[in-house]
Amino acid sequence: QVQLVESGGGLVQAGGSLRLSCAASGRTFSIYRTRWFRQAPEKEREFVAGIVWRGGSTAYADSVEGRFTISRDNAENTVYLQMNNLKPEDTAVYYCVGTTGSSVGYDYWGQGTQVTVSS
Repeated sequence: QVQLVESGGGLVQAGGSLRLSCAASGRTFSIYRTRWFRQAPEKEREFVAGIVWRGGSTAYADSVEGRFTISRDNAENTVYLQMNNLKPEDTAVYYCVGTTGSSVGYDYWGQGTQVTVSS
């Protein structure tokens, strides 16, 4: 089993920055990939960014490309999401998802952290 705990959310003005953290514990050696998703009120959940633990390849949604950066600290079993130039439409609950084994492995979800961007 893998446990994921997100932190770093909060209230920020448009144009500001936040850094989210996703700390993993348990069978962390089994994590293949970590992704961030978000869900705004009355909207569908959407992919934000992802990183593969071995090799470090990354992927981003078009809406955040160039503003958000995903990174990992293998020693700390933590994935970060640096969010710059935040916009009101970035307001959502952000979830960390760890996938074990392979790209089609089991997904473990964190509890989420709220990000609110005021205009």
